[in-house]
Amino acid sequence: MAKKKLSDPNANGFIEHDHNNDGIDRRGFLKCMAWAGTGALCVIEGGVLKSHALASQMGSEMKSHKMGELSFVQISDSHMGFNKPANPDVIATLQAAVDKINALPEQPEFILHTGDISHLSKPSEFDNVDQILKATNKEIFFVPGEHDVLNDEGVMFRERYGKNSKGQGWYSFDKNGVHFVGLVNVMNLKAGGLGTLGNEQLEWLEGDVKHLKSSTPIVVFAHIPLWSVYPQWGWGTDDSGQALSYLKKFGSVTVLNGHIHQTMQKVEGNVTFHTAFSTAFPQPAPGQGEGPGPMKVPAEQLRSILGITDVNYVQGRHALAVVDSSLAQEHWSSLVFQNHYTEK
Repeated sequence: MAKKKLSDPNANGFIEHDHNNDGIDRRGFLKCMAWAGTGALCVIEGGVLKSHALASQMGSEMKSHKMGELSFVQISDSHMGFNKPANPDVIATLQAAVDKINALPEQPEFILHTGDISHLSKPSEFDNVDQILKATNKEIFFVPGEHDVLNDEGVMFRERYGKNSKGQGWYSFDKNGVHFVGLVNVMNLKAGGLGTLGNEQLEWLEGDVKHLKSSTPIVVFAHIPLWSVYPQWGWGTDDSGQALSYLKKFGSVTVLNGHIHQTMQKVEGNVTFHTAFSTAFPQPAPGQGEGPGPMKVPAEQLRSILGITDVNYVQGRHALAVVDSSLAQEHWSSLVFQNHYTEK
């Protein structure tokens, strides 16, 4: 990805917090992370996200070095049942994601699926996903996407994946000193498709984290982003600010989402937001195109913009490492970008 100079007319005069004075703008950062289709190691240090290129020699280092005391994988937006030209074989691409998980040099303890398991909320679609994911031999935690609650207000989803959840499917759990919170923001969508959490869930969240020490690492996962990626397309959550206010006391908060089918990162104070690849089909970058929806790309490029996210936590360090990996990658790849930013 070429660096843009301040005088470059294609930069649209948009340079925001160019910390390294290298001419890489925020929009360029987002575009690079959305479409690079390679791996980047993202580490939270003092509330700032630093994105480091994964040099080619790191592949062997990662294979020989234990990555931490807790690691897990995020997958998202499998859209089982989708069969349009953007990807006529979502079974194959989800299977490729499972193969990639099973080939990781350090096996994760569990998997988070951040929604749109199915495309039309059909039992057969959920069955297919369950059968494919069974091959990981991992515990899997789910939150629903809007496609999973189309016909019955999420009853079938909760019967399958949320038997011990609260309300419309929210819950929390602890692993190796990390507190995980699964939120539901796809019920009662606002105008334009914006997600919403609702008062009942917000009250539960406030009580759920109140007793935790401020040193506890927090991982929140939900389907629709909890930051305003592009509200015009419904890529945000209407009342996420209230939810995030309950997390201000914690030194390390990571928020994982799906829905937009591409990887993006943002840092706000103590919170790092990260959206994941889909395993089914890509969507346009924010504002680029008539609107959101399946985007057809040349068949040979498809797997380079689908993928998984590997997240790693080392106890005693104020850091979570987030590595995105496309389905086309056989090894961790180098990324010709290294920067960090803070958005206003």
